[in-house]
Amino acid sequence: MLRVGVLGAAGRMGRTACAAVSADPDLELVAAIDPAAGAGHGGDLEGLVVAADVSALKEAGAEVAVDFTVASAALANATWCAAHGVHLVMGTTGLDEAAVARLRQEFEEGEANCVMAPNFAIGAVLMMRFAELAAPWFDSAEIIELHHDGKLDAPSGTAALTARRVSAAVENARLSGGSGGSRGHVGGHVGSPRGLADSGDELSLSEAPGTRGSETAPGVRVHSVRLRGLVAHQEVLLGAAGQVLTIRHDSLDRASFMPGVILAVKKVPELRGFTIGLERLLGL
Repeated sequence: MLRVGVLGAAGRMGRTACAAVSADPDLELVAAIDPAAGAGHGGDLEGLVVAADVSALKEAGAEVAVDFTVASAALANATWCAAHGVHLVMGTTGLDEAAVARLRQEFEEGEANCVMAPNFAIGAVLMMRFAELAAPWFDSAEIIELHHDGKLDAPSGTAALTARRVSAAVENARLSGGSGGSRGHVGGHVGSPRGLADSGDELSLSEAPGTRGSETAPGVRVHSVRLRGLVAHQEVLLGAAGQVLTIRHDSLDRASFMPGVILAVKKVPELRGFTIGLERLLGL
């Protein structure tokens, strides 16, 4: 039985992860950690006293840690896990490229492994793959991501990764000289004036800052919505002459992320070094 600790255990995702680990017959929840616990007196969660410090993982003999905290805490937690030989499944997003590169080096040089995924919903992973496959056949692509109003980072890690994968798929198709009427043209129209601009009205050529989203990857703009009542949702819009393809995924409950989390927890001891995303675990 694999011994597991959860970081950020008092948060919404953390509590859901604790429950999922406890319910799996192959896993044992041995540590629940959250800074809000304060000196280790944070109350009872899934039969455990919530500890305040990541070192409680070692004291409990945890073999794998699951992190659902915030970016500033996640970096320190991951560094600790790499240094102390505790495998890590990280669901926290918002880390910049330099932080990710640092963690990759630490885990590849150490004994522990890490799986870092911007989204653990298997449907979301498939949505990204479908978008990657379809993009080279369309002229333009945009992404709308919608999350609850408590999400701190924008764009979401899922949207940023989707944009990079869509852009890379188009560039690879262009370099390979693949066939297809629209193949390799995503982003060709991004930023071009539309609508009233066609009538010669110069005033319509201006656009308010931010209204066109952010070009998160070459040729792919991302629009972020933060709204109370939402959980996690994303649409990839692909357009060509006379047609639009919409690929959408909706997480209606945080339970949607748990099958991916549990899969990663069970697989991370076997995955040497640093792995981003669930694609490798799913054979995609």
